[in-house]
Amino acid sequence: MKKHIFLSVVILFAVVLASCAPAAAPAEEAPAAEEVVVEEAPAEEAEAYDAMVLTAPDCDYGGTIKEIAALDASTVQFTMCVPDPAFPSKAAFAAFSIQPKEWIESAMESGEILEKPVGTGPYVLDAWNRGDSLVFKKFEDYWGDAAKADTLVFRWAAEGAQRKLELESGTVDGIDNPSPDDFDDLQANEALAFYPRPALNIFYIAFTNTFEPFDDVNVRKAVALGLDRNRIVDNFYPKGSEVASHFTPCSLPNGCSGEDWYEFDQDAAKAMLADAGYADGFETTLYYRDVVRSYLPEPGVVATDIQAQLAGIGITVNIEVMESGAFLDASDAGELDGIHLLGWGADFPHIVNFLDFHFGASGTQFGNPHPEIYEALQQAAQIADPTEAEPLYTEANNAIKETLPMIPVAHGGSAVVFQADAVGAHSSALGNEYFAAVDPGGRDTIVWMQNAEPISVYCNDETDGESLRACEQVLESLLAYEVGATDVKPGLATSCDPNEDLTVWTCNLREDVKFHDGSSLDANDVVMSWVVAWDASNPLHVGNSGAFGYFTYLWGDLLNAE
Repeated sequence: MKKHIFLSVVILFAVVLASCAPAAAPAEEAPAAEEVVVEEAPAEEAEAYDAMVLTAPDCDYGGTIKEIAALDASTVQFTMCVPDPAFPSKAAFAAFSIQPKEWIESAMESGEILEKPVGTGPYVLDAWNRGDSLVFKKFEDYWGDAAKADTLVFRWAAEGAQRKLELESGTVDGIDNPSPDDFDDLQANEALAFYPRPALNIFYIAFTNTFEPFDDVNVRKAVALGLDRNRIVDNFYPKGSEVASHFTPCSLPNGCSGEDWYEFDQDAAKAMLADAGYADGFETTLYYRDVVRSYLPEPGVVATDIQAQLAGIGITVNIEVMESGAFLDASDAGELDGIHLLGWGADFPHIVNFLDFHFGASGTQFGNPHPEIYEALQQAAQIADPTEAEPLYTEANNAIKETLPMIPVAHGGSAVVFQADAVGAHSSALGNEYFAAVDPGGRDTIVWMQNAEPISVYCNDETDGESLRACEQVLESLLAYEVGATDVKPGLATSCDPNEDLTVWTCNLREDVKFHDGSSLDANDVVMSWVVAWDASNPLHVGNSGAFGYFTYLWGDLLNAE
């Protein structure tokens, strides 16, 4: 301000002096100084964001999602048909991981996406040596805490004895699911660190009710009465396992609401078979895959024991071992005409992950679904308070017992074991051990040995645990789980906030997140990653099997499904 006043005084004084000076001889008039006007360059208009959105015409199609929309480059909104208090737990799951929109468009139809994920995680998949190993390299531009080891290698072996031998010889840094007979030996080895895994799982014997004689509920009940489940758990499961009173582990709220399962009664089983017209028994097939799981640590010997037990009530069982991927596809489609052995490990810590996945209205594994189960589940899933939801879960659990789609057998105790010098080693109740947090004794490479080879690394269309664990090192979802725990935390979104009635969830994306191909995360990547699963009419609705099983079981029917 002072500078401006001084300048004004100087100009005024100059004007006065000029007016007092004698007139000069006329001279050629100097051209007037042009007024210089400095125009600001017009600001470039920000390019409008071409936001993706997909909206269902109504909610009559059978799913629970009404709309998925990019509100702007950093905000995605999910509008639901009904309240969904479990949305954060679901959105943190690997089956809803995010890849670049452009990569999905170019790699889905070609199938490249099954073997070459482009994620945002701490590791990049560098090589898949079929039948031998997966090799991951540290992602140098990771937005979060960098991986401790430069290289991560996944190997696999079906036999627990081989995994134990490699761990003890030092060729691997950690193993999954040691054999039950090896627990004590491994725990006593001071060179190793033993990490028990909570029994958040279920092993069950399944029926498909569209095939005779299992279309008769009394036949299914006779099998349930004729099996000594205590014998199976006592003989073939490790410490920390328990006989299942319900399908869902009791540690989850309402998991064990309602009546306990049937007790073993061989005489009653024989009488029920006779009443159903099978006094002389019948012949059937038992299908399983030879893949060790926390819920089924010794599948071959358990299958043989079931065969022997059912022979005791007159049922002749032929055992057929199937390749893992083919087995899962046939099971999901309800194509197995006998009984089959399967199980489930928690993907997220909520009862809907167990009951809604298996007994929902869109399920086909057990044949025709039961309205008396899924209608109660649909109502219960909309209630945030477990106490308020308890009567509905009691109704659903009792209906499962009455309709007998399957026989719950065991909640299996299990563990992972690492070299003792591995800092940050851990087990996870969800089976999603996070290797970026593990320092393998200062070595550059950490080697992990699991039970089987992944089926693919496009986990939006997989339900296999080995596949999911591999994906979780490379791909990330909107939310995440705490390392080695079940609590939900921010992931690619800093938050996902609900409206008052839990029907709208708005997710705010983290800034400056890079994909492995160097592109930046934005809202359209999220929408595309979800939409190709949700919309059955989308030309990119391809995946591996095309079933997108988790999507249908957790969000109901697909949009535009025929």
